[in-house]
Amino acid sequence: MKLYYSPGACSLSAHISLREAGLAFEPVLASTKTHKLEDGTDYYTINPLGYVPLLELDDGTRLHEVPVILQYIADLVPVKNLAPANGTLPRYRLQEWLAFTGTEVHKSFGPLFVAAMPEEGKQLMRDKLAKRFKWVDAQLAGKDYVMGEHFSVADAYLFAVTRWAKPMNIDMTPYPNLAAHHARVAERPAVQEALKVEGLQGK
Repeated sequence: MKLYYSPGACSLSAHISLREAGLAFEPVLASTKTHKLEDGTDYYTINPLGYVPLLELDDGTRLHEVPVILQYIADLVPVKNLAPANGTLPRYRLQEWLAFTGTEVHKSFGPLFVAAMPEEGKQLMRDKLAKRFKWVDAQLAGKDYVMGEHFSVADAYLFAVTRWAKPMNIDMTPYPNLAAHHARVAERPAVQEALKVEGLQGK
């Protein structure tokens, strides 16, 4: 398999999950700024949408969209318990977390990365994120991970997008449970390896 990624982007969640699953894969750098691979290949010829992650299977099939890729990875190695079994209520709870993280957290960060976005618009997104972080913080009370005591792909996604709070100068101290979750996930060996490969350690 190949994982097309950009350092620190939401593709970090797939990178982490592949390493947690113990799956063999080739990480392929696809810059979200230049939209080119390291060999100069136009990334749009591989993924017309131009964004990451993109997971290319051994038969050439390509998957995009974080929640889909994460669940695919988890289902390849069910013994790793990265996602509850399909058709169970816990699986739908996992999907709730993936959907919430994608639509309410991930997408709310987007405007903050746009230099041309007026400050008033950015503040609206910061205010929205504060409300979402407050809710997440309450959900994490008394839990090691979003699904309870077991790490799941939902934790990888939440970790990847909340990493953006620091460069966006968003104070996370009002959310101690979320901050503790972030630190806990960061200590996992698979996460450390993914951060190392992407050049993100200490950042």
